[in-house]
Amino acid sequence: MKFFFDNCVSPNLVDALRCLESRHELTHLRERFPPDTADPKWIRELGSEGDWIIISGDPRISRGQAERAAWTESRLTAFFCGDACASKRLMVQASELLRWWDDIVERSKNAEQGSGYLLEFKTKQPKQIYPMNNRQ
Repeated sequence: MKFFFDNCVSPNLVDALRCLESRHELTHLRERFPPDTADPKWIRELGSEGDWIIISGDPRISRGQAERAAWTESRLTAFFCGDACASKRLMVQASELLRWWDDIVERSKNAEQGSGYLLEFKTKQPKQIYPMNNRQ
């Protein structure tokens, strides 16, 4: 599987995860796009490739009008860190991502295209926030 991390996830965190994860491709936004690329642009481009799973530190992608439109059109599965993530220190973010990693991989294997999940601190399971079958 191919996982794509947006700018709200530290590139250093992605590099660290690569040291532990050899089964899947991990790519940070800055490895493919300029750092100031708007969310709808990179989401649409990845959607045209069709085989990426988004890991985002920005849950606004699931709520902002332009961002959500790009995401739903892309039909990419996405995992969004909760709002509290951005305010946490890097090592806390790292420990949370590692805690969630096996769940992310397992859910990605069977997720319907376009599903969205919220990863909240101190919860035991990703919360599905956008099932494919509820789209209009």
